[in-house]
Amino acid sequence: MTSDRLFASACDLGRAIDRGDIDPLDLTEEFLAAIDANESEIYARTTGERALAEAKAASARAKIGNRLSLLDGVPISWKDLYDTAGILTEAGSALLKGRIPSTDARVLQRCTGLGLVCLGKTHTSELAFSGLGVNPVTGTPPCVNFPECAPGGSSSGAAASIAFGLAAAGIGSDTGGSVRVPAAWNDLVGLKTTSGLLPLEGVVPLCTHFDTIGPLARNVEDAAAVLHALMGRAKLPFLGGARMDKLRLLVIEDAIDGTREEPLLGFERAVAAFKDAGAVVERQGIPSVEKAMPLSGCLYGVEAYGRWMDRIERQPDAMFKEVRERFRSGSNYAGTDYSKAWMHLRELREAYLESVAGFDAVIAPTSPILPPHRERLLQDSEYFTSENLMALRNTRIGNLMEVPALTIPTGVPSTGIMLLGTPFNEARLLQIGKAAETVIAGNRS
Repeated sequence: MTSDRLFASACDLGRAIDRGDIDPLDLTEEFLAAIDANESEIYARTTGERALAEAKAASARAKIGNRLSLLDGVPISWKDLYDTAGILTEAGSALLKGRIPSTDARVLQRCTGLGLVCLGKTHTSELAFSGLGVNPVTGTPPCVNFPECAPGGSSSGAAASIAFGLAAAGIGSDTGGSVRVPAAWNDLVGLKTTSGLLPLEGVVPLCTHFDTIGPLARNVEDAAAVLHALMGRAKLPFLGGARMDKLRLLVIEDAIDGTREEPLLGFERAVAAFKDAGAVVERQGIPSVEKAMPLSGCLYGVEAYGRWMDRIERQPDAMFKEVRERFRSGSNYAGTDYSKAWMHLRELREAYLESVAGFDAVIAPTSPILPPHRERLLQDSEYFTSENLMALRNTRIGNLMEVPALTIPTGVPSTGIMLLGTPFNEARLLQIGKAAETVIAGNRS
């Protein structure tokens, strides 16, 4: 029988620990037992000994009223990009087989310092370079709504660990949508942070110009609380600062084109609920976004292949061919192409911020497609490429424009609505997200 505690929000678990209703050690043992009993490929490895030691310490603190934060004693998962001292960190790749770091990633150190319990390392796309989450090399987690379909990537296991009740929250990374796509496809909240907000020390890199750290969670409150832990802050953020009837929102028309039926239905229902609640919603294209999208292949491909080329070409057959060839696409560009692309993108970022300055948030469907079929992705190269590009089409806007982005479930299975904010203003974005979440939930009831 499945315990309700395994599907409770991280903050609710923290409050229950605070009241003395839940013991962190009992809770951690329950999560570890559930992970052991689950036969899906969600965790690359658990860190049971560490988790139990951390939970025992959290239990002792709780008993004397000396908790380090609301999430002290709450068990969470970590994508297998985050270094864990003395424990394998392989980034979903045979190229890093046997890699054991000597220290924890900086953000893991912060969370440990606030009492969060590390359950283990979750599966990811190889070297985090796919938005689909299909990894025939180390493991592909299931999608919560469509078991035969892709879970979304690259933070596939992070999403599945929460959706299947195997973690209270998960830490992922987002370079082009790798937090938001799996969050949307598994009916979760996911936050892509501003590049530079959180330190990347001890995180296996893909494209450091775009790599960001972000939480996946059951609701906006949890995402905000985990973000604060990643920042080393014990105090919970204030989420009551936005009212839907005071908001002005902009729908990116370019992100609507080609969106398939279910994601469009979920998005439009959410937008209608926002308008019914008093929000002003406008729709228009954003020229800077349209001009930035074609730069992606050069900007991502060159940096990713430049970083990993030597390892890849020493063992090319160790990789899933679709991911390997995506890396190799970076060799198609000259150094002058890369330099010009960056100069152009910086200009476009300035133009984007000017064009959206009058709006509280920019909104779009998180992903314009539903999760595609896993087996077909493995067998049909053309299908893999086209679905991967479509999965990341809208989320990539946030990375290219270097702004924080939040995805919230729409109520239509495996679809999300994405809200884009302004650089380093995650606090305001989360307040708007909380208001949006409340309106969407009210519209479903």
